[in-house]
Amino acid sequence: MKQKLFKYILRILWASFFLGVLGISIMFLMVRNDAFGWFGGLPSLQALERPDPDLSSELISADGVSLGKYFRKNRTPVTYEELSPELVNTLLVTEDIRFKDHSGIDLKGLARAVFGKLTFSFQGGGSTLTMQLAENLYSTNDSRKGSLYKYPSIGQLITKIKEWIIAVQLEQSYTKEEILAMYLNTIEYGSNSYGIKVAAKTFFNKLPSQLDYQESASLVGSINKPTAFNPALNPERAKRKRTEVLWNVHKYGLIERSVYDSLNNKELTLNYLVESQNEGLATYFRTVAKNYLMRWANENNYDLFEDGLKIYTTIDSRMQQYAEEAVSESMDTLQQIFTEHWQGENPWIDDENNEIPEFLEFAVKRTKAYRNLSTRYADEPDSIEFYLNLKKPMKVFSWEGEIDTTFSSYDSLNYYKRFLQGGFMSMDPRTGYIKAWVGGINHKYFKFDHVKQGKRQPGSIFKPIVYAKAIQNNYSPCQTYVDAPVTIPLPGQDPPYWKPDNAENSWSGEVMTIREAMSKSVNSITAHLMHEIGPQNVIELARNLGIEGDLPPVYSLALGVADVSLYEMLGAFSTFVNKGTYIKPFFISRIEDKNGNVIQQFIPKEREVLNEETAYLMLHMLKGTVELGTGRSLDYSLKVDNEIGAKTGTTQNASDGWFIGITKDLVSGAWVGGDDRSIRFKYWAMGQGGRTALPIWEKYMLKVYADETLGYQKGYFEKPTKPLRTVIDCELYEENSNPSDTVEYDVVDEDDFM
Repeated sequence: MKQKLFKYILRILWASFFLGVLGISIMFLMVRNDAFGWFGGLPSLQALERPDPDLSSELISADGVSLGKYFRKNRTPVTYEELSPELVNTLLVTEDIRFKDHSGIDLKGLARAVFGKLTFSFQGGGSTLTMQLAENLYSTNDSRKGSLYKYPSIGQLITKIKEWIIAVQLEQSYTKEEILAMYLNTIEYGSNSYGIKVAAKTFFNKLPSQLDYQESASLVGSINKPTAFNPALNPERAKRKRTEVLWNVHKYGLIERSVYDSLNNKELTLNYLVESQNEGLATYFRTVAKNYLMRWANENNYDLFEDGLKIYTTIDSRMQQYAEEAVSESMDTLQQIFTEHWQGENPWIDDENNEIPEFLEFAVKRTKAYRNLSTRYADEPDSIEFYLNLKKPMKVFSWEGEIDTTFSSYDSLNYYKRFLQGGFMSMDPRTGYIKAWVGGINHKYFKFDHVKQGKRQPGSIFKPIVYAKAIQNNYSPCQTYVDAPVTIPLPGQDPPYWKPDNAENSWSGEVMTIREAMSKSVNSITAHLMHEIGPQNVIELARNLGIEGDLPPVYSLALGVADVSLYEMLGAFSTFVNKGTYIKPFFISRIEDKNGNVIQQFIPKEREVLNEETAYLMLHMLKGTVELGTGRSLDYSLKVDNEIGAKTGTTQNASDGWFIGITKDLVSGAWVGGDDRSIRFKYWAMGQGGRTALPIWEKYMLKVYADETLGYQKGYFEKPTKPLRTVIDCELYEENSNPSDTVEYDVVDEDDFM
């Protein structure tokens, strides 16, 4: 009796299965045509021919190193040849053991799944690896829904039929190896890693070709539940899942039982690092480049975050590393000096070195926290103040490493305002290629870029533009002036004169050449030149040299009162090395699509500004800084068999320190200062550019010259193609000049203008 009943039930099940298959076949045909819009559409044939998922765009250095990616989903594709055999085997025994035998639909697996559904006993899923790929690529369960989807059971069946149709078409269009690689490229593995290449790097810092059975089992085990089985976030659950996957590897004869036992008992060693814009090389540069590339992509109909672009930059990863090291080493040391200098006092002071009252109260109003609270509690100042003083756990930056602490918004602001900031850039003066870009001391905690975004007063760094205009107007580097007070009338203004001080508020009374005056940053002589040349003429030259910001037509412009960026100043100084031709600094050389086709090749913008002789005379003038002036402290080894031009810059009260150094191959510069101009050393001498910014350039160049693979060697500036018409031997110049050629100017009493 029981046997007859069993046979009867079995016949009913098979009849149900047959009718189900018949019904599904009819629906299969209807879904493909869908004349009534019941089922929702299918991907076009073109979409099936190009089934790439969203791909990360990659930023690549000039020497072929990946600097970072731009993505919504962090994904970089690989080919089948880039997969380890262990990874392939592990995937197949886990997801689709008959993958190589079916054509997209596994009838045996499907029958098993249907039988399990009808008998309420799970016998395994019926989806093949190709069907799963169809769902991953085309989101068959989430999009293209027809009117029948309002009935859940029918909707599920339609979705499955769509997967069958797409799976069959994929099998007809691609080889098994291509399908398997595409599958691994589309999967999410947790920790914002999409695709096997990113996952292998995130969890193990390996390539997919290097994954062993243990690592492969861990990643394959996380496919269906990437968070639950994430080995970094849920190690115990991940280990149990890994055991299950490794058992399948043994079960199908790919490893011996002893190997399984050994792998299963072995602890999984992770090398876990989630890719972030705050980690790795050139973090500030990547952010600056992203802003530029987003505009470019919008103008050229590309999606930076999904189209898999290959963006080749001018940055050299080795030089970038040296630049970051130089900034970190110098700023760490300088911060210790700054902290000891203030000995617990607040470093925000006015021109008289008195602490600025309520500095933090004003500064907090510029923070994002304050803006958010003001929006939320617009008419409740007490609530705003309460939350600004509310302490909460956080990590903060220090030069010794991150610190776990409990801070309020006020505490955090008080802590971070005490840090000195810095920026550094290095470029090739003949091509305009930017080789290194360091926008700050730590991108995670200080987002502001001090290379191009930030503009500060340049102080004496601006003076070479004044002297370049003088040389262009046929002044000789050997022209002499007296270092004495100068008073320039300003009719109709209050006060009606301008009388600049020298750095130490004293005048030597010495007769000196303009080369010596520039090398020693003598304000009185620079001011007198500005008076002779005229501010408007200097502004015209500055514009041609790439200075784009506001330049007021005032005499004090000669002493660097107008805000400029480090980026602008390096472009200007590069003109002197490049024989008078200005090249706008740039950082993208070409962009390719995901298939390697060049979309755009970038050509530098350039223009002739100075003739060769004027440019070379400015190199001669700048060499004086290293030979005679504020750059004499440079490491002696850098100066042996090497010509270096340079200029230091220090603003009033030493709020900003600058140093730009030039060699025959590189123009590089640094800026150092506080977040606010009022955050500075008490004494001018301690904050001058020769002490704060020069060490960064010095450390960088020592590292660059030490690396022979870079190909940079010491040497001499290239001379003009024609002989110089201007005498630069000042002893010979004096023999042929009249003593009366020395420019003296009367010391005018201020009362004469009253």
